This record gives sequence, C-alpha cells and structure tokens, in this order.
Amino acid sequence: MTTQSDAPASRQSSQAAQAETSAPSAEGAPPATLAFSPTDLASIQRTLIDWYGQHGRPLPWRTQPQSPWAILVCEVMSQQTPLSRVIPTWEAWMRTWPEPSDLALASPAEVIVAWERMGYPRRALRLRECAQQIVTQHGGSLPTSREELLALPGVGPYTADAVLAFGFHTRSVVLDTNIRRVLGRWNGIALPPATATRSERERAESFVPLDDEDAWRWNESIMELGEIVCRAKNPACEECPAASWCEWKKAGYPDNGGARRAQPWNGTMRQARGAIMGVLRQASPQPVEVNQLRAQSKIDQARFDAALRSLLADGLAQQQEDSGLVGLPTV
Repeated sequence: MTTQSDAPASRQSSQAAQAETSAPSAEGAPPATLAFSPTDLASIQRTLIDWYGQHGRPLPWRTQPQSPWAILVCEVMSQQTPLSRVIPTWEAWMRTWPEPSDLALASPAEVIVAWERMGYPRRALRLRECAQQIVTQHGGSLPTSREELLALPGVGPYTADAVLAFGFHTRSVVLDTNIRRVLGRWNGIALPPATATRSERERAESFVPLDDEDAWRWNESIMELGEIVCRAKNPACEECPAASWCEWKKAGYPDNGGARRAQPWNGTMRQARGAIMGVLRQASPQPVEVNQLRAQSKIDQARFDAALRSLLADGLAQQQEDSGLVGLPTV
C-alpha cells in the first residue's frame, strides 16, 4: 500500500489552509499550532501512507478484501478488546454469519456463546439487533451514509467513520484513541484529554486527504502508527517516520497530557458479571440452578446477587419463572 496523494493542487491548497488555521484548544491544553504548507502537507500524507505500505500488520481484515459488514463487526469487536482476542472470534463469526441476514436469524444465546470471553457481551446483542435492522430497513446491505450508519444499534461516530473509511473506502474523519494521541503529540501534547474535543476533530480533518482512496489509506496509516510506534507508553520514536514534525519530541517529551487511570478488575462488578457469563456460556443451552451458578462463578454472595440482577436487566441472562433456573436468553 504505497499510494501517493494525487489530488489536484487546488484541493491540496484548500486542505493545507485548514491545517494552518489554529483550532480552539481543549481546556488546559496548548493551543493548536500545527501549520504546514501545501507541499509539506502532501509530503506528510505520502510519507505515512508509504510507511504503512511497508510496516502495516497483516491483520485478517486487511490481507483480503472485506465487505463493509465484516469491517463493522471487526470495529465493534475491537472496542476495548485486545486484537489477540478479537482475531479468532472475528474469523469464527465471519464463517458463521458472513452477512447481516445470517446473524439476524441467530438466537441471543448463540451470539453470546460465540462472543467467547471478549468482554462487554452486550456488544454481541447489539450487533444482532444491528443486523436485524439492516435486513428490515436496508435490504440486507449496510447503508452508505454516515447518518444512516449512526441510526443503527450500537454504532457511534467512530464506528460509522471507520466503516465509511475501511468498509466503503470513502473519505471520513476517523478519530480513535491512537489517532488522537498521534495528532496530540505532533501538537506537543503527551496524551489527549479523556474526551475528544471539537478542536481535535477539526485538526484531524485538516490532515485527511480529499481524495477518497488516499483518505482511507491515511486513516489506516495514522491509526497503525499510533498502535505500533506512537504508543501511549514507551513510544518507539526512533522508528517513527513522523519524528521530524513531532512537537512533543522536540519539546523533550513533557508530561503534559490528560491523566489516565488504569481500570481495576479484581473485585469489580465487571469481574463478577464476567464470571457469571462464563458459567452460563459453558452450560448453554442448559440453564443453571442459582446456587450452582454462584458456586461455579466463585463470587461472594453480595456481588453475585448484584451482578446477576444487572445481567438479567441487560437481557444478557434469563431466569425461568417456574423453576428459577438461569440461562442465556433464548429470544
């Protein structure tokens, strides 16, 4: 993937003008001061796209052409889940449910079991709901507009923009944690704020090429740079093709970013819910007696009761009225 930007000079000049305009800064963060000439901006775009062509990882959704649906499933699975766990599950899902119409016919229990231990299993049910809406409202094909994508269950701004870029290969402004970190460091900030700001999106848009083909490759390239080189911890600056225009590096790597707290796991409600779901997946399609469920999940009584109530409320578990047995949802 070594495509270079071939947008007309007039379009690149217009885009460079956006890059040279200082955007409003986030509270407590330095103002946006990036300023590149049309030639510099085109060079940055070419450099990163060429770098990705040589160093991008051969992930399964990259090595072969994939449908927009396959990209949507990948993006939903990749939220807050390491790729090492996503890859085998995504491959299994695409073999079982290669089209939205296939997943739309699956039972809730089937999709939860197939979700394995990727965490946040509500995403599995939302994908099923999404597939059903695609079938009933869009004839089984993913819609191509951002507005219609955002109307699908479980699809937010990032996912919609990612599907447009990587599924439909059209221009969009993809803004995930990796891209935000890269652009922030180019602007002298160690880590971006917890929530994306309007100025961040404006800054990101100013870098995206106007040509569709170059645009989606740019999004993939800068995202990959943040994932494998410009990491949150221990960035590999000596391997970075963008080191010469990184203001954070030039400033001596100041610790001036938003504070980050590691999310705990032991003793949390997430841990308790995960343990209960693990037992229910293992037992499926058979339901489990409540006392047996608590014993096998190895969760103390108070946390078990609260976690089970929340799973029932979220539709991730189902309790039979007559017997009290608990299992995965059947409808």
